[in-house]
Amino acid sequence: MRDLDLDLLRAFVAVADAGSFTAAADTVGRTQSAVSQKIRRLEELVGFPLFDRNSRSLALTGTGGQLLIGARRLLDLNDDVVRSLQTPQTTGRLRVGICEDFVPLQLSKLLARFLRLHPGIQLDINTSLTHSLLREFEAGNLDLVIATREFKERGRVIWREPMVWFGASDFQLNLNRPLPLVLLQPPCTYRELMFTTLDTARQEWVTACTVSSLMGVQAAVAGGLGITLLGRSFIQDGMQILDVPEHWPPLPMTEIVVLGDDTAEKSLIQPLLEFLVEGMRAPQSVAFSSGQAVP
Repeated sequence: MRDLDLDLLRAFVAVADAGSFTAAADTVGRTQSAVSQKIRRLEELVGFPLFDRNSRSLALTGTGGQLLIGARRLLDLNDDVVRSLQTPQTTGRLRVGICEDFVPLQLSKLLARFLRLHPGIQLDINTSLTHSLLREFEAGNLDLVIATREFKERGRVIWREPMVWFGASDFQLNLNRPLPLVLLQPPCTYRELMFTTLDTARQEWVTACTVSSLMGVQAAVAGGLGITLLGRSFIQDGMQILDVPEHWPPLPMTEIVVLGDDTAEKSLIQPLLEFLVEGMRAPQSVAFSSGQAVP
């Protein structure tokens, strides 16, 4: 049985994520030729090519795609072990509110990994829409809130990602008819931005469905009830990003902010925030996302 070299795997994942040897070299702090050598050594080790170098763009082979899944797991485990040895053990209870917008596809896994690394920290997690979390925070029921930036300029930005219009994969955008909108209940920044954008573009619209959660929005859109506006990370199977007319106003970035980090216990919140932001930087943590972590 052959042992896989973690250094080679790290270079392999960097190339797969970056889509080129040049971009991966910047990520791992090596020259392009050094990264290429690592990939060749890994291919010799596994006995199969990992990238299809004949295609116009760098693409994984079947073996490469299979290895990528295992490589991520091995690197995560390695990094968790090293981090647990380097991080002093902290104890305490932290009441955290996290909005549904935040890494929707990977939040549970990230929190589970964090708790394994910090067994002395008890997290009381409240996941809800931003306005509900802010109400609980102002009432003193939450120590820390990670939420979408609402109309007021509050909180410190830790994450940004593009906003997009999306609908079901078979949805056809017909601008000659009122567009059916899937909406969250007010107050909601996404809802208001949809109204403003379409009214500015002089595009007629109707309310197709109003729901109380982002999961409800996803279900309604995937089911073909209408279209909506959210961050890219909410795109799932059965959905597509809509190619909207050029005269529609450009969309802003959606921003995730943290509130309470200036008053809550630093020894508790600092490792949590660092871990979550690091998790967001990993391309696999937010599917279909081109978001940006903000230091």
